[in-house]
Amino acid sequence: MIISDLSQIAGRTYPARRRTQNIVGGVAPIQATNFAMGNVTLEPNGGQVPWHNQEQEEVYFVVEGDGEMCLGSERKAVSTGQAVYIPPGVFHQLTNVGSTPLRMIYVYGPAGDVAHWRQELEGTLPVAGVDVPALPQGAQPQCTKKPE
Repeated sequence: MIISDLSQIAGRTYPARRRTQNIVGGVAPIQATNFAMGNVTLEPNGGQVPWHNQEQEEVYFVVEGDGEMCLGSERKAVSTGQAVYIPPGVFHQLTNVGSTPLRMIYVYGPAGDVAHWRQELEGTLPVAGVDVPALPQGAQPQCTKKPE
């Protein structure tokens, strides 16, 4: 039996002020072909999964906290206990708009890395409204901060 223990997974911190811990896939002990899963903690007041898209379909489940979810041309508030379905190829962004950490679980399939992780670390994330479609009107700005 293979067990992925979140308390034993250091994860990686990204420039957009979030920590991602792979539970299934990536460097996690559990590997699957059809899906990947992880825990993401967005720092208070602006921690973010920046505007990006990917070929996999995905679900974000908010475990705790308050966020702003942008999906294509839509922008909505999300909070504890809510899940958002993200179709393949659709641009999306999640921003913590609360004063406490926002924690969410992602699941996407099929398994595999998504480009925005590498792009964010390299400082090459495509810019909303310049290189890729614009964010919905009134959305929190995309974090494109280069790594320090």
